[in-house]
Amino acid sequence: MQDRARATRKVLLESAAHLFVERGYAGTSVNDISDHSGKTSGAIYFHYSSKEKLALAVVRAQFATWPQLAAAYAAPGVPPLEKLVVLSFRVAQSLSEDVLARAGARLWAERRAIEAPVPTPFGSWALACARLLAQARARGELAAGVEPSAAAVALVCGFYGHCTLTDEMPGRWGWTERLEQWWRMVLASLQAEPDPGLLARARARIPVRPGAPCADALMRRSG
Repeated sequence: MQDRARATRKVLLESAAHLFVERGYAGTSVNDISDHSGKTSGAIYFHYSSKEKLALAVVRAQFATWPQLAAAYAAPGVPPLEKLVVLSFRVAQSLSEDVLARAGARLWAERRAIEAPVPTPFGSWALACARLLAQARARGELAAGVEPSAAAVALVCGFYGHCTLTDEMPGRWGWTERLEQWWRMVLASLQAEPDPGLLARARARIPVRPGAPCADALMRRSG
C-alpha cells in the first residue's frame, strides 16, 4: 500500500474511532466521518465499502495491538501471577488511553447493531490467562482447587465487566485504584500464600506513555 493511502486509512480509522466512542455505531454516519476526517465520502468508500467494514477495521486495528500487550506475560524472570496482573493493567491502560481500544470495546458492546460478525479478544485473553495460571500451579503458587482453564474464563469475564462498569460506580477513584482493589480480592482467592508486594511490583512495570491523557475511567458510554 502506498504511503498516501496508508495515511488516509489511518486518518479514517482514527476519525471513525473518535466518533464511535462519542456517539456509538448507530449515531455515527459516513458523512459524520467525512466531516471529522476532512476526507470525502468517496474516499471513505474507496478504502472501506461500507460503514460496517470501517467499524470492523477499527476493531481489527485494536486487536492488532494485542501481541505488544501480551509481550508482558512472556518476559522471563517474572512470576506468572505477577505477569497476569501486569497484563491486565496493560489492557486496562489501553482501554483508558487508546481511542481505537475504546472504540473497539464500544463497537463490541453494540455488535448487534452491526450487520457483520464482530470479533472479540476474549479467547486470546482466556488462553493467555490459563497458561499463566498453569505456570503458577506448577510453581506451587496457586491455591488448592483452582483449575486454570475455568479460573481463566472467570477472570476474563470479571475483568471485562469491571472495566465496562467502572465509570458507573460511585466515588472518585481512578481506574488504577479500582483495578488494584479488584486484584486484591481476586489474589486472595488465587494465591497459595499471600504476596503483599505483588501489586506494587506489577504497577511498577506499567510504562507511562508520554502525553497520554489522564483518564478516570476505562471507557465511557460503552454500554
